[in-house]
Amino acid sequence: MLADKVKVNIFGKLTRDLYNGYIVGENARRTKAYVLSKEPVNELFCGIIVANAVFDGNDERVIVASECSTYYEPDLRTSLSYLKNTTLTSIKCLNEKSCGGIIFYKSKSNTRILLVKNNNGRYWSFPKGHIEIGETEEETAIREIKEETNLDVEIKEGFREVSDYCPFGKIRKHVVFFLAQAFTDNVKVQEEEIAEYIWVDLQQARKLCTYDNDLRIINKAETAIKMIR
Repeated sequence: MLADKVKVNIFGKLTRDLYNGYIVGENARRTKAYVLSKEPVNELFCGIIVANAVFDGNDERVIVASECSTYYEPDLRTSLSYLKNTTLTSIKCLNEKSCGGIIFYKSKSNTRILLVKNNNGRYWSFPKGHIEIGETEEETAIREIKEETNLDVEIKEGFREVSDYCPFGKIRKHVVFFLAQAFTDNVKVQEEEIAEYIWVDLQQARKLCTYDNDLRIINKAETAIKMIR
């Protein structure tokens, strides 16, 4: 149901921007819904399903918002945390935001960047992970790099590249990458997440990475790295 356009019959306001209701229309089966809106909502709200949520007691609901809005998991969890007498147990979001890094290590002989392959992936890419409540993008990148590779890194100013794609049908991925300098090449991967890692020069990275977004980011990173003394 994610990304489906729906109409919700509103019958109550729960918090400042959260409303209670049911989806209406053919085959709707009175699906329970929460509506998120910063603008006042009348009896009928038209929008898209931005999340499927389960609350304690196996209470399943869809989260609906306007088509022009974008809500990531931390935003939704924060809004739903104000609900009384119920607790969110799981959520699947239409929009997913992650942050990560193009990690480079400079030795006396060359400069290499780190590529990783996830346990559930077939392609080489860069360390990254979902942003959490209260984090800045840079904080997420540093935390995820540390968790996945055990590397402490320094984020370089002036480099922020975005990759938007839809890998699994309707799910919309928004990934922010920073340029991150490592001062050791001693990697210890998080085995639950990472299957393989490799340090490669930029030319090798272009051969191993197959997605256009990754190749674009590698080219931008090469330019930025050359300017670092």
